Amino acid sequence: MRTYIIRRVLLLIPTFFLVTILVFLSVRFLPGDAVDRIIYRIMETSSGGGTIDRAELERRLGLDVPVHVQYVRWMGGILLRGDLGKPLLQPETVGGLIRGRMLVTIELGLVSILIGLLIGVPIGIFSAVRQNTLGDYASRSFAIFGLATPNFWLATIILVFPGIWWGWAPPLRLVPFGDDPLAHLSIFIAPGLILGTYLAAGTMRMTRTMMLEVLRQDYIRTAWAKGLKERLVILRHAIKNALIPVVTLIGLQLPLVVGGAVIMEQMFAIPGLGLLMIDALFDRDYPLISGINLFFA
Repeated sequence: MRTYIIRRVLLLIPTFFLVTILVFLSVRFLPGDAVDRIIYRIMETSSGGGTIDRAELERRLGLDVPVHVQYVRWMGGILLRGDLGKPLLQPETVGGLIRGRMLVTIELGLVSILIGLLIGVPIGIFSAVRQNTLGDYASRSFAIFGLATPNFWLATIILVFPGIWWGWAPPLRLVPFGDDPLAHLSIFIAPGLILGTYLAAGTMRMTRTMMLEVLRQDYIRTAWAKGLKERLVILRHAIKNALIPVVTLIGLQLPLVVGGAVIMEQMFAIPGLGLLMIDALFDRDYPLISGINLFFA
């Protein structure tokens, strides 16, 4: 066991460096140039004329050296000082921006996972217990719908049609939790329900599969033979063993939550890491994009 743990920890070192290289180089292949973007914004906000020294601007931003030198500087800051760098267009550090936004993204992820479990687990249990009935077919159809429907399409439906039909729209302004807890949580309900529906589909299928396997075990047949009620057999004997792989599935769903949060935060104007990433991509802010990607990875 000790050898296995040491091997896994040592494997993290090359994995970390490979991730940093991929993250650092991938943002350099984006179309457009960060310096051109900065110059355009300066000229757009400047009231007077004049010229901008591009070479001086590149030197001040640290973009006047080859890419491999920029990478060494970036990694040096991470390894020696724990510093992810400074954005090109914002006064705060990358680490400070991530710390200020990550709690919102984590909250959205927790709401989505909770909704996914509350929907997927009961439906999966019901579908297994009532195998090959109308309810089972309806549950399996729900799972297929949840897996096949794009999140952004559902978000568009929720944002557009309720406003047209009933004059209602989901809240699009984040209220601090201390000011109004209910208003704060309300902004996460619609995007959390959309992400949760997708997660519930996979959870439901896994729960149903494991429940069917457990229900065929000898100790379940023994419980039935002893005359126990169905509720006791399901709750006391079957669910505990069937949910072990489902708990593992929750960890595998975290990347789906991160990817979905980027889209949901953009569409519902939630000020989390996803929205920060979109803004950084538009601005071609290399240090900020690299820092957020490394944090996600």
